[in-house]
Amino acid sequence: MRLGVTMFSTDLAMPVPDLARAAEERGFSSLLLPEHTHIPVSRRTPPAGGQAVLPEEYKRTVDPLVALGAAAAVTTRIRLGTAILLAAQREPIVTAKAVATLDHLSGGRVMLGIGFGWNVEEIENHGVPYRERREVARRNVLAMRALWSREVASFEGVEASWSWPKPVSGPPVYVGGAAGPKMFAHVAEYAEGWMPIGGKGIKAALPALREACEKAERPMAEVIPIGTLPTQEKLDYFAGLGIEEVVATLPSGPAGRVLPVLDSYAERFLS
Repeated sequence: MRLGVTMFSTDLAMPVPDLARAAEERGFSSLLLPEHTHIPVSRRTPPAGGQAVLPEEYKRTVDPLVALGAAAAVTTRIRLGTAILLAAQREPIVTAKAVATLDHLSGGRVMLGIGFGWNVEEIENHGVPYRERREVARRNVLAMRALWSREVASFEGVEASWSWPKPVSGPPVYVGGAAGPKMFAHVAEYAEGWMPIGGKGIKAALPALREACEKAERPMAEVIPIGTLPTQEKLDYFAGLGIEEVVATLPSGPAGRVLPVLDSYAERFLS
């Protein structure tokens, strides 16, 4: 099984290029970064995951695509991606160009995890009504895929256009979030896989995901659990479900806090 890592990268945490190089040296398969463009101070929306207080790192996240560009410059093998990029909050033409450029310069190592977002006021600050965020994200991803794959691409609101560079790898798109009919409809329509957070309930959800993919006449989606606190028992369980890659969580902090955890994972699961 491949083991990747993810960290809330901030201006106070271990620099992404250093983390990417350390992860590659230890044999990890991927490095994925989350995204928040900003956090409105009103805090109308309660923190995700039932937390009483929003952790400090949510306020300080770096731009994932810029950070991964720096990581690409100092690595050669590790896959670089997002988990997750907030697709409804991004203008698709500029984002398609940035992702394609990153994939081109990294030699096809990008994997794009996208999601819909949970912070109502953050989403609304981008001019997107909260209830419409899924459809806006869908439209944006379809627009980006058109720009990546076609010599001349057009879509809603954009006339026939050229856009280069084209990505080397596609890149593969994964949709992050909880299981359900809406989630699996998105995965089956325009993604290569599903990125559930943690991993609870995956076994029960797999039949519905398979059914959605069959209905769309597409291959079964790849499943990559993200933000996992790994144990050998958990990784064996995932392997038994046919899962080939898991992304383990790292603390958001300086190198002195991050590297011991990275070393522990490597010693226990990659040796």
